[in-house]
Amino acid sequence: MELLFEISKPGRSGVQIPASDVPAVNIGEAIGAKYLRGDLDLPEVAEIDLVRHYTNLSRRNFGVDLGFYPLGSCTMKYNPKINENIAALPGFTGLHPLAPEVFSQGNLELMYDMQKLLSSLFGMADFTLQPAAGAHGELTGVMMIKKYFEKLGHKRRQILIPDAAHGTNPASGALCGFETVTLRSSAEGGVDLAHLESLMTEEVAALMLTNPNTLGLFERNIEKVATIVHGRGGLLYGDGANANAYLGKTRPGDLGFDVIQLNLHKTFSTPHGGGGPGSGPVGVGKILVDFLPVPRVVKNGAAYSLSEDFPDTIGRVRAFYGNFSVIVKACAYIRSLGAQGLRRATEMAVLNANYIQERLKEHFDLPYDRICMHECVFSGSRRAAETGVHTTDVAKRLIDFGYHPPTIYFPLIVPEAIMIEPTETESKETLDAFCDAMIAIAKEAKDNPQRVKDAPLSTPVGRLDEVMAARKPDVCWKKTGNGR
Repeated sequence: MELLFEISKPGRSGVQIPASDVPAVNIGEAIGAKYLRGDLDLPEVAEIDLVRHYTNLSRRNFGVDLGFYPLGSCTMKYNPKINENIAALPGFTGLHPLAPEVFSQGNLELMYDMQKLLSSLFGMADFTLQPAAGAHGELTGVMMIKKYFEKLGHKRRQILIPDAAHGTNPASGALCGFETVTLRSSAEGGVDLAHLESLMTEEVAALMLTNPNTLGLFERNIEKVATIVHGRGGLLYGDGANANAYLGKTRPGDLGFDVIQLNLHKTFSTPHGGGGPGSGPVGVGKILVDFLPVPRVVKNGAAYSLSEDFPDTIGRVRAFYGNFSVIVKACAYIRSLGAQGLRRATEMAVLNANYIQERLKEHFDLPYDRICMHECVFSGSRRAAETGVHTTDVAKRLIDFGYHPPTIYFPLIVPEAIMIEPTETESKETLDAFCDAMIAIAKEAKDNPQRVKDAPLSTPVGRLDEVMAARKPDVCWKKTGNGR
């Protein structure tokens, strides 16, 4: 596909500018020649060429509106369009963030109600909506844990992080000045209780636990884990990124978690692919309520306001009050589905993931052969050893079948990992078509491994040197003597 510069022809134009009705001014004399870009080389193309260029370019992109994305909730979960329309209502988009509270009552009421809805759904005492994304929510949660122990006068310096955790967990702990200590997984993919017992000392402030974990497995011993952590005076932090797997079925607060962050884009109707807006609300149990960020949305009689009158707060963690439009979408999603609908969404997400797991486990190694939750994780170690076809080759070949590759090589404890998360919205026909493609690639890896290694074969650009593309990307077009 040619660039705009390459289809440019001198004298062509895509716009018609009306004649000026104001006196001419020599801009160079007015502002100084150094600010002018007289040698600026802009393409000269007709309007139809410009429209066709960008339309064709957009067709080379991938979005969930075009096809199945096999790591749905992490970055591209399909979300009802009505929630986008609701968030775009003028009363939400037109309110200035510095508008007086008297003019913001409807928006403040929505935020207050959202805090209560999330508290009820997750079994927590209260929520803050300030954090801008999941990792920001993690940091906020750890900051509250740190201040909690500082107020008690305890100098706890460590945080335990399972080896199957999200990579942001140790980063959040380290940013708050904690030493992060790795906790091993057991043979069945959960927490190694004996290792937890040995690590859980009075030096440990908290265990940051993702449940279900990044293997897509629910922690069967969660009550024992909570007892061990609390028994040594520590707190149990819940990474709620995988809430799509248990929403409406169980509540983290009932399982013993003291604090939990959510990813609204993964669970509550906010597209997050391509760097879109995120939101990472944080819920806390009673012992941490006083440390929530300010301002907090409070209700006084029939009026709502933003209050900073909380002396033990960790302070503000976000400009203004979070990504408001994201919160609106999430609120619309919760209210439109209701308790029964949310539970059904969870059930379908789990069913879809297990369906894929059962269909593919004869063709891809399954390191933990258990009922999974919202996602399943396979390993390509044996295939790599036998055929030389690695997981990255399988992912690249999926592109030729019309699918965006899922996450690969994560979680780190699974060699040659490939993680598949279908979410609740995909039909059986879609799942079957994807599984058929995966099975075809598995067979191709045995019969014609070089074809898989050469993939993708149907894209404008073939396989890149990934290391060089990441470290020394060349994204600039340079005009040469022949105009190319």
